[in-house]
Amino acid sequence: MTINCLGKLIDLSTPKVMGILNVTPNSFFDGGKHSDEKSVLSQVKKMLLDGAAFIDIGAYSSKPSAEFVSEDEEISRLIPIVELVLKHFPETLISIDTFRANVAKAGIKSGACIINDISAGSLDATMMKTVAKLQVPYVMMHMKGNPQTMQSLAHYENITKEMLFYFSEKVAEARSLGINDLIIDPGFGFAKTLEQNFEVMKNLELFQMLELPILVGVSRKSMIYKTLETSADFALNGTTVLNTIALQKGANILRVHDVKEAVETIKLVSHLYPEY
Repeated sequence: MTINCLGKLIDLSTPKVMGILNVTPNSFFDGGKHSDEKSVLSQVKKMLLDGAAFIDIGAYSSKPSAEFVSEDEEISRLIPIVELVLKHFPETLISIDTFRANVAKAGIKSGACIINDISAGSLDATMMKTVAKLQVPYVMMHMKGNPQTMQSLAHYENITKEMLFYFSEKVAEARSLGINDLIIDPGFGFAKTLEQNFEVMKNLELFQMLELPILVGVSRKSMIYKTLETSADFALNGTTVLNTIALQKGANILRVHDVKEAVETIKLVSHLYPEY
């Protein structure tokens, strides 16, 4: 199970870690922390040394009820950071966290190699066609609505069944356009209640029937800290627990704020499941 990043085949049969770099002032955990070149480079260096295979850069917070950011503003935040990272760490495999085709295009042109789309093309009708032209790996996440409306749309008769149908349709659309490398993301925290998030985690192995790599992003999210009655700052231990469960249920990529701990989790789980 491989994806092609800039001509380099990445084997996802051994789980990999995607480190999160938010260059937004308002992300739920690290908003505003990486607002200058020194802090950006320090964080990227740490994540790479800790074992991140990918760095996921986002310039539009997708937390519930996040404020709207214009396309021009998103690009102006994002591109200088992509260029800065690649200037200092030229071998870095960068993922662009965006749901806008023009932002995706600008990010790939600047040297990124993956598009990570929270809407799987639902928020920009030209996104999949753009990804097909760019011929880069495409992460398709499950959500409803947009960051401003999604939490009011968490209504399902059978959430796992509906998500599998959603992904089957999205995969068919992507394949019809010629997108080769697809990754699915269940979208923990997106248009899902606390209980629904745990139901999806409980049934995560069922998504393997799609025969695609699975990305799991639960890092420090509210499903952890609300359950534990704490805050995102104290949700690392809970993150590790859920990442362990996700790996046991077939996750191929862990998208996290804390790379070292995720890499260690993979190493330990691999001793229980040698196929990793």
